Amino acid sequence: MTIESRFDVPFVAGLALREKQIQQNYRPIIGVHKWFARRPGTLFRGLVLAEFGGGELRDLFYRSNDLGALRVVDPFMGGGTPLIEANRVGCDVEGFDVNPMAAWIVREEMERIDLKAYQVEADRVADALEDEVGRCYRTACPLYGDEDVPVKSFLWIKTLRCAECGASVDLFPGFLVARDVRHPKNVLVCAACGELNQVTDTRRPGSCHACGDALRLDGPARRGRCTCPRCGHENRYGKDGQRLDHRLFAIEYHNPRRKAEHKGRFFKKPDAEDLRRVEEATLRLEGLETRFVPDDAIPAGDETDRLHRWGYRHYRELFNARQLLGLELACRRISETNAERLRRALATNLSDLLRYQNMLCRYDTMALKALDIFSVHGFPVGLVQCESNLLGISNGSGSVGSGGWSNIVQKYVRAKAYCDKPYETRREGKRNRRIAIADERVGSGPGDRRRVRIHCRSATDAELDPASVDAVLTDPPYFGNVQYAELMDFCYVWLRKLTDTVGPGFDRSFTRSPDELTGNDTASRGIEQFTDGLAEVYRRMAVALKPGGPLVFTYHHNKVDAYAAAGVAILDAGLTCSATLPCPAEMGGSIHIHGTGSSIVDTVFVCRTQGDGAPPVADDGDEIVEAVAKDIADLKGAGRKPTRGDARCVLLGHATRLAVLDRRLGWDRGADTSDKLWLLRESIDQLGNLDELAARALAEGLGEDLVTDVTDADATGERQLALSV
Repeated sequence: MTIESRFDVPFVAGLALREKQIQQNYRPIIGVHKWFARRPGTLFRGLVLAEFGGGELRDLFYRSNDLGALRVVDPFMGGGTPLIEANRVGCDVEGFDVNPMAAWIVREEMERIDLKAYQVEADRVADALEDEVGRCYRTACPLYGDEDVPVKSFLWIKTLRCAECGASVDLFPGFLVARDVRHPKNVLVCAACGELNQVTDTRRPGSCHACGDALRLDGPARRGRCTCPRCGHENRYGKDGQRLDHRLFAIEYHNPRRKAEHKGRFFKKPDAEDLRRVEEATLRLEGLETRFVPDDAIPAGDETDRLHRWGYRHYRELFNARQLLGLELACRRISETNAERLRRALATNLSDLLRYQNMLCRYDTMALKALDIFSVHGFPVGLVQCESNLLGISNGSGSVGSGGWSNIVQKYVRAKAYCDKPYETRREGKRNRRIAIADERVGSGPGDRRRVRIHCRSATDAELDPASVDAVLTDPPYFGNVQYAELMDFCYVWLRKLTDTVGPGFDRSFTRSPDELTGNDTASRGIEQFTDGLAEVYRRMAVALKPGGPLVFTYHHNKVDAYAAAGVAILDAGLTCSATLPCPAEMGGSIHIHGTGSSIVDTVFVCRTQGDGAPPVADDGDEIVEAVAKDIADLKGAGRKPTRGDARCVLLGHATRLAVLDRRLGWDRGADTSDKLWLLRESIDQLGNLDELAARALAEGLGEDLVTDVTDADATGERQLALSV
């Protein structure tokens, strides 16, 4: 058993923690296309080398490795991280996923491409868009009198018609456009005339420089209610299924000629020409017979029902006219690409571009940038929308802002270049040093001995020969944390039209499948369905594993029942859990994590065929506190000061391991799923109050005094379930 004895928690956790802070620098391959909650590549590289490498992990990690024709399978491949890391060190890999977008993305990540030929085609599309819609993304600079400078972001506010007097009401939740962090002063929009004002103190903002009206920070729109400034009627919004209009109220632009002499960013109130260009794009779209803009209705779902409440019934309604015009024309130019491999790459770029080119994007008033639609793992509908420049803005060495075609192309080039010449980043003192790993590469091509198989189907139907797989490495769904299919349909309905259903699984209207394992109220998939599906997959994988081979999976949740499901799946597969290891897997500053109390630490479950005998289970919880305290100390040594949420997740991993050991003798796989879940939950509960145990372990691991005001983390988990990962 090598992972159990050779996996170096402080070393790998430190790498994973730094990777998740800026993952595109450590693993540029993620730039091929968005996928949700990608786990650290450094974690899975560490697991593969700990299991199969010959030497100390800290040494192997920065050396070239070729593990030969080992066979690694991922039954829930998602964005493909385990497959990528195993393929990179010479393994044959095979992945399964019911979502056709997952199969498409992993194939794009793994398949080789001629980057020079790709760049020529990407530039051709960019030049065509510049000719056709470039003027839609230009404005005049009122500060210096320069004409025709590029717009970075258009800011829109939702509006409604007052039910009493019929006046148009702006639904401003607040009037702050930019904070004085990356700009010298705060920028406030005047509620009376709409002018933008530079303000030093938001507590005493003073008067508008244009109309003299008092400036204020807080807006009138709160909790679905907004008072009409004209008649005083209180209007409601956001829950009645009525789609709201938008009004362009601010522009952030870029003036390259004045940037050196100008302090801060460039902001303006839209002028008459800006508004005329909006109308021009609308008229052009109306006169265009669209071929690629999808007409698909948005199906019901746990996440998509939020869109329905805001009146969005069709996917095309999530875009404004200028965005639809640009995207339609981009699709037309991509469809003209003759080479099929290049056309698929450009179609992938278009699909990834969509997450920035829609009217659900928000504007970060601190970072002064667009937040893409998937900045949280859902469909949050805000009142202020950010429309990014479709083409992107080049400054010679890179791009200004994010969300444009040039940004997406640059990320794709970096991603595929990394595949040909991968590297690792080592921390040396206060600096990072990039170390090229010669002779390793990601992907396969003609004449390559490494085999890559990608399947768009459920792993419950996997046909794998017994004892034919060296390792199963996976990051399964974490019950109901992410509604992958509902989110990916947003891209899929466009990609499917653009590619004429050439991808595996693209014969379906949507990516949703009855074989999904995510918990979903709309589809009536609860914890028992999740447990049964996970158990069936693990059972098939256990049969396919060679004797002694590991099944390793990451897991993370706030609810005990979700861990009980994982325990049942392990037992039903005839496996035992030989180790649980902690590893950071999320960025603490992520919007869907920050401020929720959720953990950023995963448990890595290492499972193998059952052996004889089992370690004693500690009835009083002392043993588990000691184990968790050690993990807490290791995480602290890696640079993460664990929180209570982290301690609880680490503890739940150990508790599940002990529960599996407690129940494996005499386990009845044929019992009702509800009864099996109850048995696992009972074994976990026997350890004691989980919050108190976690608090003790946290204090011991950090070397601090025990804080006794333990909160009900399980209740917090219920409340934050939709946001936690």
